[in-house]
Amino acid sequence: MIMNLYNKWCGISDKIRFLLVGGWNALFSYLIFVLALYLIGREHYQLCVALQWIISSVFSYVNQKVFVFLTKGNWIAEYLKCCTTWALSYAMNVVILELTVRFITKNVYIGQFVSLFLVSILTYVLFKYFAFKPHLAKDIKNL
Repeated sequence: MIMNLYNKWCGISDKIRFLLVGGWNALFSYLIFVLALYLIGREHYQLCVALQWIISSVFSYVNQKVFVFLTKGNWIAEYLKCCTTWALSYAMNVVILELTVRFITKNVYIGQFVSLFLVSILTYVLFKYFAFKPHLAKDIKNL
């Protein structure tokens, strides 16, 4: 029964799967950010976003691999490429958050929500065409 559900899930477009799984990952990530703000303090929002990315990246990696891009094997190679993707995403997140908080709204909650939405677009492209692209994982393995 579980395999039937998984096979039906796999029949859905990867863009739809990414939106659904990405939405879940983004919610999980945002909740970590909110919890960190509560525990550490709003004035340390950049530290909170760093903690958010560290914790949510492992959760996201497994979800993207298993439920979105459906790749087999290459766990280390794909994880290393995901780390590169997350580094770029993190840098973009930090910049967008800072610009949003300084120039658009002083509310870090809204700023992070906007940032996560924009970063998600970049992340999909990098995951699809870089991190989870099968021949690239083989190329890294052969290095």
